[in-house]
Amino acid sequence: MRDPSDPRVEERPTVSVIVVTYQSEGYVGRCLASIRAHAGMPVETLVVDNASTDATVAEARRFSLATSVITLPANRGFAAAVNVAAPRATGEFLLLLNPDAELLHGALPRLVALTRRCPTVAAAGPQFLFPDGSPQDSAFTYPTLLMTWLEFFPRPARLLRTRLNGRLASTDGRPIRVDHPLGACMLIRRAAWDDVGPLDEAFFLYCEEVDWCVRAKKRGWVVAHVPDAAVVHHGGRSAARARADSIVHLYASRARLHRKHRSPMFRAAARFITTLGLAHVRRQLRRDRTSATDADRDARIAGIERTLHQVR
Repeated sequence: MRDPSDPRVEERPTVSVIVVTYQSEGYVGRCLASIRAHAGMPVETLVVDNASTDATVAEARRFSLATSVITLPANRGFAAAVNVAAPRATGEFLLLLNPDAELLHGALPRLVALTRRCPTVAAAGPQFLFPDGSPQDSAFTYPTLLMTWLEFFPRPARLLRTRLNGRLASTDGRPIRVDHPLGACMLIRRAAWDDVGPLDEAFFLYCEEVDWCVRAKKRGWVVAHVPDAAVVHHGGRSAARARADSIVHLYASRARLHRKHRSPMFRAAARFITTLGLAHVRRQLRRDRTSATDADRDARIAGIERTLHQVR
């Protein structure tokens, strides 16, 4: 329910914040509290829960800021959940915000200001920070074959934070064009959403924002990174609870992404590198008895083996 005493609530919100949850009880409260504290403009918040079995929904409903808590009867994945909320959103902009992300002061106004100032910008992403304040990679090129190789064989290490590994950064603090931001927080112009279309629901988890940005750029839109808009991102907390499934979803989504947007030769090379790399990681995990718990290691190995079966 809307809180009528909240002066930020208006008939037409500037931004409709869409938060998709799954087993997010430990984070969604802080996420919603950050919207309340730092939105800086009229917003509505729509929480879509993918059939969580923990206290996620109860935690979300504690916040009157959430204009709607939508519960799905089954876990339909991130893209499908966003597509449920988007038709109900009334804002000039959509903000896709992960439950393990927290807005900081000024972040949303700066994203909106850039998008309003540049009418060709379809989507904009912030600078992500780890909880300790250190920067996360936040802006990217489309995944390349070299990026796929470096994911599994990260040498030389000096390449990992560079453009050769798909990492982009502003050199002067001003916004830059990118291929895509990290989807944990992405502001989308509603007119661009209507033009490009909804997220592709065949992406259950991962890569849906990359696909949407590629489609937007093909239609003449621009995607931007706004470095002075800062958002804390705890990162992968829901996925960490289902390690094996997350690995399978990640590589299935990447394969679909390349099927949609890259040549057969690129796809074959990416599949070869991925198969080689996953087999390498599996060997390392089987030898390593110190860096992870037995349960976590076994889950990762199981996920890799399922992925290798699918890739082959």
